[in-house]
Amino acid sequence: MVLTVDQMSDVPIYQQIFRQVTQAVAIGELSPGDPLPSVRALGEQLGVNLHTVNKAYALLRDEGYVVMRGRAGARIADPSSYQSTAHQAASLAHALESLHAVARDLASRGLDRDAFLALAAQTADAVWPSR
Repeated sequence: MVLTVDQMSDVPIYQQIFRQVTQAVAIGELSPGDPLPSVRALGEQLGVNLHTVNKAYALLRDEGYVVMRGRAGARIADPSSYQSTAHQAASLAHALESLHAVARDLASRGLDRDAFLALAAQTADAVWPSR
């Protein structure tokens, strides 16, 4: 997996890193147990401060995507090993809240229900491609 950052983007760099890693997990490019580069190595590769990378890794850890093992580094977490029923319910509630916000935003901009559903289907196909 190759990470890139856009220094000119309005999206903070740590969030760009977070989004790229979670997308790689979602599409199966990264699997449970796969290592991530060290904070220092990724910072050097991207040309960003190691504290920025550390912030992205902390967010990945806090959201349950990554487990940190001291000197062994960061590895992609196995969802079945950490997701309690309460965590799964909270994740679903967060996802539904985000989906509602997107739907409201698009509706307020004049997009109709069928167009929203078509966009949702395209997005789902991008995340869950036929394998």
